[in-house]
Amino acid sequence: MASTADIKNGVVLSIDGQLWSVIEFQHVKPGKGGAFVRTKLKNVVSGKVVDRTYNAGAKIEIENVDRRDYTYLYTDGDGYVFMDQTDFDQITVGAATVGDAKNFLLENQAVTIALNNGNPLYLDLPASVILEITYTEPGLQGDRSSAGTKPATLETGYEIQVPLFVEAGTKVKVDTRTGDYLGREK
Repeated sequence: MASTADIKNGVVLSIDGQLWSVIEFQHVKPGKGGAFVRTKLKNVVSGKVVDRTYNAGAKIEIENVDRRDYTYLYTDGDGYVFMDQTDFDQITVGAATVGDAKNFLLENQAVTIALNNGNPLYLDLPASVILEITYTEPGLQGDRSSAGTKPATLETGYEIQVPLFVEAGTKVKVDTRTGDYLGREK
């Protein structure tokens, strides 16, 4: 057991059987009354964010979360197979854990997987990835009805909005957090 003095950004706490990551914290010592710790916690699995306050010195349970580098290999039925870059062991991660990251995964892509007691919790992709556009309508130069963008399908099957001048076969940089077009890749 640890105390509230051990709370830091990125620490994972076990609360009521669920894992919560500390996004931010603040030690508060008011002029009157006892000190306390105000925290903002994010559920590791669902992504829900909550605020929680602890009295100073309260006992908390800190979980060990191991973040390791993996390489995405292939999809096997409902699972995604990754290989550890240090010891070459393979693990299969369920589609629910992979979530929206599947829209940006290509074979041999490096990802970071957070593990707790050998169970994968979530994937961390790079901030942006380079993907090729497989299909998009030709953009008409005078068409400004859609604010200068058009839909385009990436090689992973995910659809994004791109400027009118982008054509099929172009490699583009895509933000993995929002799915936004960031620019063409040379």
